[in-house]
Amino acid sequence: MDRMNDTLIDVPRGLTNVVAASTRLGDVRGHEGFYHYRQYSAIDLATGRTFEEAWYLLLFGELPDAVQLTAFRERVAAARRIPDAVRDLLPAIAGLAGDDALAGLRMALAAVSAADGARPVYDEDEAARLEDAVRVAAVSPVLLAALHALANGADPREPRDDLGHVANYLYQLTGAVPDAAHEHALSAYMTAAIDHGFNASTFTARVIASTGADVASAVGGALGALAGPLHGGAPSRALETLDAIGTPERIDAWVTRAVTSGGRVMGFGHAVYRTEDPRSRMLREVAEGFGGERVDFAVTVERRVQELLAELKPGRELHTNVEFYAGVVMELCGVDRSMFTATFAAARVVGWSAHILEQAADGKIVRPSARYVGPAAPVPLPAA
Repeated sequence: MDRMNDTLIDVPRGLTNVVAASTRLGDVRGHEGFYHYRQYSAIDLATGRTFEEAWYLLLFGELPDAVQLTAFRERVAAARRIPDAVRDLLPAIAGLAGDDALAGLRMALAAVSAADGARPVYDEDEAARLEDAVRVAAVSPVLLAALHALANGADPREPRDDLGHVANYLYQLTGAVPDAAHEHALSAYMTAAIDHGFNASTFTARVIASTGADVASAVGGALGALAGPLHGGAPSRALETLDAIGTPERIDAWVTRAVTSGGRVMGFGHAVYRTEDPRSRMLREVAEGFGGERVDFAVTVERRVQELLAELKPGRELHTNVEFYAGVVMELCGVDRSMFTATFAAARVVGWSAHILEQAADGKIVRPSARYVGPAAPVPLPAA
């Protein structure tokens, strides 16, 4: 519900399908099974370009040429550095956050912002806002990898300027420089995860940015929204489903029990897509490029779940979502399960930061209305 000229206008719960703002960054066309970043298919970018090229596109509106891409990669590498004062705080942050990587990143980003002396976007010009946006997105995976190492009793690895954004993240997580196949696989996933419409976390980032707050504060709010079980999802749960099923001969009984008892088969279904999730289709192809028993089993489970649903719930179509094969791909790339959602966040922070810049340029604070449904007012105050 909104208020126009003192007249309240009813809107759907959760603002479903309500147009809250205009954006040039991208769109999700759920009934078509398609989404894009600016003028390009997000899936084409994920499979045919690097993560940095998609990042550059969102920030500047066009794909970079070779010279621009080299300069942008150098800019990102320089923005990865953790301030010394924050480095000293990371063990305490890791101790407080434990295995909650998103909580750890929220605390660490706030510390980096303070150490950098970041200013509210309201007080900055376009160039300074852009610098802050690149800084927050570049340092986030470095912080995540460092906190993961500390939580597991290891020393964080220093970022390497000679590695691209995704390759460096994998190196810091695993200690090994990834080969081209693994770098491309994780890059495809992370590029596909950069942006996906006005979801809860993206909208949260824009609301905070509309107040003129600093970039890290807006990203911190988005991380808080992503941490909610109804939003962020968990690719690890899809792998846990595969683990629980165990073998091909157990698929029918396990799925039938889950469906008839009203439970969920993790990794299936999406709030927007009414066709196959294009991200799932792309990641299945990436996984099949590696092959192996794990991949074969995942493909078998996907096919059989859909066949069983057709029998048990006629007329109900349910396709795999991005989580199902994301977990498989990240596992193949050596990413620990505890870092699956964090890896998604490391990609999505690029989209959030682009939305923050767009909202900051608009200059209008987001201020909706609410319909009061409590007791009638005013009521005389009873005597003391």
